[in-house]
Amino acid sequence: MTETISPEEKKVLETLDSLEIKWARFEHSPVFTLEESSLHWRAHGGAHCKNLFIRNYRGNHHYLVIVRGDKKIDLKELARSLAEDRLSFASPLRLQKFLGLSAGAVSPFGLINDLQKEVRVVIDRDLLAETELNFHPNVNTATVKISRDDFLKFLRWSGQKIIYLDIKTPSE
Repeated sequence: MTETISPEEKKVLETLDSLEIKWARFEHSPVFTLEESSLHWRAHGGAHCKNLFIRNYRGNHHYLVIVRGDKKIDLKELARSLAEDRLSFASPLRLQKFLGLSAGAVSPFGLINDLQKEVRVVIDRDLLAETELNFHPNVNTATVKISRDDFLKFLRWSGQKIIYLDIKTPSE
């Protein structure tokens, strides 16, 4: 596969470089599910992360929820933890408006595009036990691996409100 870097991905890599964040990039065919992406990143190590863009019932709060890829999320329980009435997945239009992303490419690196700092970031505390994390670089044709500490550095730089939670799976 020939390496091609889109403008969206270039912006991510340049931001990481400007923050002196070390990264490793792996190109792959387009993926739209966690199962598809796991075929590509397993050989490279690090935890793969699930990134969900959700909104509250009124549509006035938007959240980027980041958990380990193998974790299932109970939206009712998450809504209680966030003191929201109800949560649902945000539309592709909202994803584009707030993070500049398309479906299949949801990533914390989309925070680069949230200039108004409207998206709240919810981090599962389980991720803090991982040493390396994998995310799409705002496209679903590549994966970027960075250290946990560099990920936290990126989040501090982004300026969004960060919420750390102990997110339980539905069976816990």
